[in-house]
Amino acid sequence: MSQLATTSARYRRRKLLDKAMTVMAYLCTLAAIVPLVLVLVYVAIKGLGAWSPQFFTGLPQLFGNGGGIYNAIIGTVIIVGLASLMGIPFGIMAGIYLAEYGNNHLGSLIRFTTDVMTGIPSIVVGIFAYGLLVVSMGGFNAFAGAFSLAILMVPIITRTTEEMIRLVPGSIREAALALGAPRWKTIVYVVVPTALGGIMTGILLSIARVAGETAPLILTILGSNFLNTRIFQGPVAALPLQIYDFSRSPYAGVIEAAWGASLVLVLMVLILSLAARLILARRGST
Repeated sequence: MSQLATTSARYRRRKLLDKAMTVMAYLCTLAAIVPLVLVLVYVAIKGLGAWSPQFFTGLPQLFGNGGGIYNAIIGTVIIVGLASLMGIPFGIMAGIYLAEYGNNHLGSLIRFTTDVMTGIPSIVVGIFAYGLLVVSMGGFNAFAGAFSLAILMVPIITRTTEEMIRLVPGSIREAALALGAPRWKTIVYVVVPTALGGIMTGILLSIARVAGETAPLILTILGSNFLNTRIFQGPVAALPLQIYDFSRSPYAGVIEAAWGASLVLVLMVLILSLAARLILARRGST
């Protein structure tokens, strides 16, 4: 009888502990979600008032109603697009090497370097790009800004690609090799397509990561109130820099434009992050 009572008491304690941990997990989740929702709602309330056709098609003004952000949207698309063209191929190739051939000292060195690069402050990358490209090219330009963002993208894509390729079952590789396919063809035509969903997730997350960077752009593209689509010449506008400039204005209309631009940038990052999550979820369900 005493043994039965002891077992019953232990069961009640386990159930109580399980409920307590479940409640704790929900509270922690709520603590993480509530600030995000509050930020999104606050930015939306502040920024929607500035949205209008002219806001998306006009050029900025540092007085009055603040003007539009057309030049900043175009500049952001150019810079992030160039950064993607530079960073994505290097990140994917580095990740493939680490997953397939990186069990050596060189692979360990690359992993260590990648981990260090992940934690480097973006302003340091901006200073590096400034000294390497801005000074040598004779002025601020979009290419230097894209180069600095590409450096920030590479470690994220590299480690994501490596982990996704390592998750591909070895039996798939063995089947391709057994059919006579060379190893490089097995990697390109079998392994990479199998891991493509996870790789795309890393790419989208890296783009979302750099789309809101301000510090490296201050040192590389400087910012502009005019539309400049030249890649190698002249300061270029970007949404983070436009928000920074608007936020320092004493005019209420310009401050409202800063909130409107902030909402655009937040939605861009949110859409990219949700797309990455959806791709990962779809990959996990297949």
